[in-house]
Amino acid sequence: MEMCSAIGVNLQRGMNFRLCGAESVILMSRREGAPYDDQVEEDGRTLIYEGHDCSKGRNCRDPKAIDQPEHNPSGSLSQNGLFAEAVRRFKETGELPERVRVFEKIRDGIWVYNGVFELLNSKSDYSTGRRVFKFTLRLLDTNPPIATGQPLIRVEDDRIIPSWVKLAVWKRDQGQCVKCGSNSSLHFDHIIPYSKGGSSKDPENVQILCGRHNLAKRDKIE
Repeated sequence: MEMCSAIGVNLQRGMNFRLCGAESVILMSRREGAPYDDQVEEDGRTLIYEGHDCSKGRNCRDPKAIDQPEHNPSGSLSQNGLFAEAVRRFKETGELPERVRVFEKIRDGIWVYNGVFELLNSKSDYSTGRRVFKFTLRLLDTNPPIATGQPLIRVEDDRIIPSWVKLAVWKRDQGQCVKCGSNSSLHFDHIIPYSKGGSSKDPENVQILCGRHNLAKRDKIE
């Protein structure tokens, strides 16, 4: 509920084309057992996001056994189709790439805001014996802020911290600011900033800070 409140919409699905005015929203997960194979490349600046299956029902008894749909049964574009069409417009007409806010689930009830990405490519992957959409998104150099509150936390850097690191830090810091114990407006903070050689892949270099203490620290090494 806090995540939905932060962006002002009630999220009902993982892919949400033009849900926030001129922006789209996707929910990703790299947890073990996640239903889709989302990937992170280039030290977190690029996402390969897998499209979504049809909804299980009379006409789709085993969603993992059939092609991911580009159209709904009514003939309208599915979410896969809407995102793929946005890529086609970007490539063929010079339209600006679709802006997509990305949230990542690291455990039940705990979401991370990964920032705003540009949707740059779409392709069909048949390596598993069916068509699966693969969308390429790249992190914007300048990311608009978003209001946050527990249990939604923000990655405070332009590199995505690996999911296993986020989860390890969340457990170690008990989901609260290490300075004051607040569980509101939380940020993953690099103790040694990435720009100064700090690693995003070492839990010992990542901590949870509230917005106030994160702002006070900025790029200082404590």
